[in-house]
Amino acid sequence: MPFSPDARADLDRYWSTIEASAQIGMGRPGGLSRLALSDADRDMRDLFVEWCEDAGLTIGIDECGSIFARRDGRQNELPPVMIGSHLDTQINGGRFDGIAGVLAALEVVRSLDDLGHVTRRPIVIVNWTNEEGSRFSPPMVASGCFVGRYETAWVHDLVADDGARFGDELSRIGYKGNIPCGGAEIDAYLEMHIEQGPLLDAEGYEVGVVTGGYPSRGIRARFEGETAHTGPTPMDLRHNALAAGARWLTAVDDIGWDYAVHDGKATAAKLSAWPNKPGILSESAEAICDVRHPDPVTTRVMAEKMRRALHESAARAGCTASIEDEWHWGGDIFDAGLVAMVRDEAQRMGFRWRDIQSQAGHDAYFLATHCPTAMIFTPCKGGITHNNREDCAPGDLVAGLNVLLHTAVARADR
Repeated sequence: MPFSPDARADLDRYWSTIEASAQIGMGRPGGLSRLALSDADRDMRDLFVEWCEDAGLTIGIDECGSIFARRDGRQNELPPVMIGSHLDTQINGGRFDGIAGVLAALEVVRSLDDLGHVTRRPIVIVNWTNEEGSRFSPPMVASGCFVGRYETAWVHDLVADDGARFGDELSRIGYKGNIPCGGAEIDAYLEMHIEQGPLLDAEGYEVGVVTGGYPSRGIRARFEGETAHTGPTPMDLRHNALAAGARWLTAVDDIGWDYAVHDGKATAAKLSAWPNKPGILSESAEAICDVRHPDPVTTRVMAEKMRRALHESAARAGCTASIEDEWHWGGDIFDAGLVAMVRDEAQRMGFRWRDIQSQAGHDAYFLATHCPTAMIFTPCKGGITHNNREDCAPGDLVAGLNVLLHTAVARADR
């Protein structure tokens, strides 16, 4: 059956899946704490797979635990259009970050079933593992592995603060799949996501057409010192790794303020130490920081200052520092033709839209290195995110949902 330009997704059914998701892994009031590969993540995955199977989709799981739900097309030999996001959350997360995108993808295929339309190309829904990086660092490791940025064995060996190993946790929750990561040919990737910023909500826009992402660079570093008594040990003989890490985090925060006038940002994201107890200096510490700026050259300058501050901070505390991991993403990475398709659909349907840059990291950044990729932003109340007060109403999501539906069909039918 031909696809009608007036077709619309079932908003009530879509919203019901968001409400059901909000009951799994509840955190602070109104929010979620569904960390990657936790029991709550497993329970949400189980429900998502059940919904996909009820919709007649074929389920596949790769070696990093990402879930792929395939709807066949008229010509299954063609590369599929992939749509999705992630179902894991921050430790004090909201109900929409990532989740709105995965469940919107599910609603797209349910709506196609209602309409009796079979696209020329297959459509694959994806739930990426560990987008947030809140339990296993760095973020977006599964999508990174999918495009060849990371090795599967390296991802499996990541260790969380609670001592859990990534690969072991995949096995424990039953989502260590057998599909090799990487190499799959994809026609295009689309991701709908809440903006995670205040612009759309403040300016009254229903859809953000994402043209690119703020260039971002991050470092996970380790400081090595020596335990000693906090009382009698002279200051000039101390090697306090906790102090070294704290100095670095403060220095990086200062970098952010130096560039804030042009919307630069630097984040002191994490500091953990051992033994981290009263009466004894810490022998080791791990810290994570990142910088971002709309201008890629300025981002590189900020990153170099972050790197220099790392070694200066270690030296001031009588410690050594080593970089254990680095990452970078963002820039003008999205496909101009696919972005234009999103823009055209938003305009044709009469939604209020604007071009916008993403300031957060997304799995779409890695997919953009592998296939034509675009993102669709929806407003969220006040731009509050990574917080239990993150909020949307059905009306905030309806435009993005329908732009996703029509863009996905237009791409899959070409």
